[in-house]
Amino acid sequence: MTTTEARPTERKPPQLVDMSWDPITRIIGNLGIYTKIDFANREVVECHSTSSLFRGYSVFMKGKDPRDAGFITSRICGICGDNHTTCSDYAQQMAYGVKPPPLAEHIVNLGEAAEYMFDHTIFQDNLVFVDFCEAMVKATNPGLLARAERTDAPRGEIHGYRTIADIMKAFNPFEGEVYKEALKVSRVTREMFCLMEGRHVHPSTLYPGGVGTMPQPTVFTDYLSRLMRVIDFVKKAVAMNDDVFDFFYEALPGYEEVGRRRVLLGCWGAFQNPQTVDYRYETMNSWGKDMYVTPGIIVDGELVTNNLVDINLGLRIMLGSSYYEDWVNESPFVTHDPLGNPVDMRHPWNQTTVPVPQKRDFDDKYSWVMSPRWYDKRTDAHLALDTGGGPLARLWSTALSGIVDTPYVKATGHSVRISLPKGESLPETTLEWRIPQWSNTIERDRARPYFVAYAAAMALQFIEEAMGMVRAGETKVFENYEVPDEAIGCGFHEAVRGVLSHHLVIKDKKIANYHPYPPTPWNASPRDIYGTPGPYEDAVQGQPIFEENGPDDFKGVDIMRTVRSFDPCLPCGVHMYVGKGKTLTTLHSPTYGANHG
Repeated sequence: MTTTEARPTERKPPQLVDMSWDPITRIIGNLGIYTKIDFANREVVECHSTSSLFRGYSVFMKGKDPRDAGFITSRICGICGDNHTTCSDYAQQMAYGVKPPPLAEHIVNLGEAAEYMFDHTIFQDNLVFVDFCEAMVKATNPGLLARAERTDAPRGEIHGYRTIADIMKAFNPFEGEVYKEALKVSRVTREMFCLMEGRHVHPSTLYPGGVGTMPQPTVFTDYLSRLMRVIDFVKKAVAMNDDVFDFFYEALPGYEEVGRRRVLLGCWGAFQNPQTVDYRYETMNSWGKDMYVTPGIIVDGELVTNNLVDINLGLRIMLGSSYYEDWVNESPFVTHDPLGNPVDMRHPWNQTTVPVPQKRDFDDKYSWVMSPRWYDKRTDAHLALDTGGGPLARLWSTALSGIVDTPYVKATGHSVRISLPKGESLPETTLEWRIPQWSNTIERDRARPYFVAYAAAMALQFIEEAMGMVRAGETKVFENYEVPDEAIGCGFHEAVRGVLSHHLVIKDKKIANYHPYPPTPWNASPRDIYGTPGPYEDAVQGQPIFEENGPDDFKGVDIMRTVRSFDPCLPCGVHMYVGKGKTLTTLHSPTYGANHG
């Protein structure tokens, strides 16, 4: 099939081959993707996502001093540990009834903005784009590369590359210009992070009640000087990504179906507004809406809610295909929230983790990941929300809410406008991310550089406001508190790759129950008790295959692009697992896979 031909519509007798990638290594455990691929009709007909590692943080947190929670939970992850510390501090501040001083909030926001810039850049340019680089495209779609060599890059005046193939070449691992420059940018953004949070990736200066960072003027000017050094790289990254992704749509008709799933997006919000946040549950709806990334749940393109109280109460931890005993017959820890709303037994506040190791069985239980879902009371459905890799849900939710309106970032109701100042070579630039037609592989990846720009733009505002406070003598960065005998708290934040919540129950001044829910359990969840597949499974299952290789030398690049588009906690390496694949059947079965779309 050439790159310009439409995909054939008539069905051929299926040629089913079992293929697996295990492990797709990452920091939080071992991700495996098990598929059945129909090579005759060039599509994935079945997908299971597994995790073979049990961590058990919710088990050994019990009985600990709650003030240690941020330091312990940062070790959940070796790449976004600061997101856990921040979220844990948010939950503790609710439980303790303490509000950090405004300057402390700015310092936390600046640290988190640097983390988004660091992590998204190294992931997009040094890991995701390996799947789109010249070397990979040459090995999987040589016809596409030939076309890329003949196609001018529309935004060449911004990024400096003449053709699409020139951009692809710049992302070749270890030798491409952009690949190497991204590594330098990740070092600079990491330095920015350390100025605010002390140590990467396990912060040494973040605590409930505030920060230990000394708010000297040089801390902020050192951060700002580094930010201005990378601002043009950020503008170029958006232009290069847009050029490559637009080319894929144009050159491979139907590529929008790769990794496409129903629009079911969740965002828990990020960047607290220091003027309005008080961490009280009773006011969580109002200060949640004041976050500089607006929380929200989007179903079929509609904003269902941006109320953090509603979002919290709708959380359900389902089983089904997970290696755990159910806890519904246990006594609940929390029957009602502080507003008097009933709390479900499947809510994280009431969860009890009882692991039951057993043999993997794709017809029964096959993963250590539970199945977080959000209960939509309008339709009585438990929704397998995904994070869109983080940026897609954040931008979509912020755009639809239309609340964020700052000098640098403005939500319009259908888009997000991001203004970046003049850099070393490029002029002042306004970027506009528009709500896309699809929630698919390319749009998850496209959103990432736009959110790097968003984080850079918001960092400029936080720096200006923080320096204004320091000049005015407002240098307080910590507020004292007492640990109560009994309390509950919840923290909502965005880890780099999406939704993050921490749920805390305190009894006798100790942790009685603690459950962190990072984005990867949402995305990597297996089929739940209703048989609903998790987002990886759903996005891969039914997707077309555009790779030109057959079963004998199949790389699975379209599948890997889909899984990686969710940013599955740093997939550092992929190992083909079943050799050349095992042919299952070549029987005439025209309806096979009809229910898997």
